[in-house]
Amino acid sequence: MPQTPRRTRQVAALSLVFGAVLLAGAATGAWGDPNDPLPPPPAGTAPAAGGLPTDPAGAALSEQQAEHLLAAGGDRWGAYYSAQEYAEFSQGLDGRYPGVGLSVGRGQDGVTEVSQVAPDGPAAAAGIAPGDRLLRVGQDQADHLPVTEVVARLRGQGEDRRAGSEVTLTVRRGEGEERELRLRRVLLDSRQVTAEQLAKGVLRVTVRAFTSGVADQVRAALRAPHSGVVLDLRGNSGGLVDEAAGTAGIFLDGGPVGSYLERGETRELTAPPGGDQRTPLVVLVDGGTMSAAELLAGALQDRSRAVVVGSRTFGKGTVQQPSRLADGAVLELTVGRYYTPAGRSPDGTGLTPDVPAGSGEEADQLAQRVLAGLGTRA
Repeated sequence: MPQTPRRTRQVAALSLVFGAVLLAGAATGAWGDPNDPLPPPPAGTAPAAGGLPTDPAGAALSEQQAEHLLAAGGDRWGAYYSAQEYAEFSQGLDGRYPGVGLSVGRGQDGVTEVSQVAPDGPAAAAGIAPGDRLLRVGQDQADHLPVTEVVARLRGQGEDRRAGSEVTLTVRRGEGEERELRLRRVLLDSRQVTAEQLAKGVLRVTVRAFTSGVADQVRAALRAPHSGVVLDLRGNSGGLVDEAAGTAGIFLDGGPVGSYLERGETRELTAPPGGDQRTPLVVLVDGGTMSAAELLAGALQDRSRAVVVGSRTFGKGTVQQPSRLADGAVLELTVGRYYTPAGRSPDGTGLTPDVPAGSGEEADQLAQRVLAGLGTRA
């Protein structure tokens, strides 16, 4: 099914603007009452396109007018939502969301692979494992769809975006036979941070998205004994820039995290003093590492705090500001471009890792070898 420009922008906003996770999840930030002011924007880049209004609240636009406005301004990441669509996109306020417990990423060869599987979710029950190739979602080839569209189809759309609805996936492991699986979506826990011991002294902390409270969750995870850390940002679709900056501050003793332009003004992001700068740190990234996650990886890379391992990141470095219209619809416009401490913008190009690596176990093993080289016994 080909995507319309409107569909493309909405799917992008679903996973990049609202902080939705590739683990078929939904944003968990506090969106509150529909009549309340909308929250501040998450991480981003690119100044607002010329001629686009930056404060349309109170105006009323038809869907066609909004689409014309966005197309005329060339705002790639702008999006228009009806009141109902906005309500659907902001599901998960109670910390649970419908999904199949499956995270995907895309390598440089264009192949769509499973990067994470939620324990006890439908995907895990069906025997899907990290490293499996996702061939089709429904009847459409996954490699021919944008990653954000794959995410949206895993989550469900319209009436299918609920627990109990079904999605058909075709997967293959290695050179084995294709398997067609019909999975039923369930309500999943939207916790964004998990931790596990990879080897003696090596703690992997996985962050799936930067929603409210994630920096504190990372800090709590690091209380486990460790002598080296792998910060796994693969498949992280971004989210709140303050949470990404707060996470950077855990590993930095003050100083710059990045900056972004908003309506022509530069705003600096800094880390609070007192972060851990001694423990060896590797950051894992891939083609699904986006937006605020790219800001974090770029900051740790520029500050020589971490070795970045994996494949080139997605390349989304823009800030979107949501504004509510008089009829309850929402219009999102790009208002700024962010930069790493060294002045790099990942927008359109992504970040290049220090050490290239494939997906799945290959990257995990290489991360441990890099940590060993930094002085951690892995």
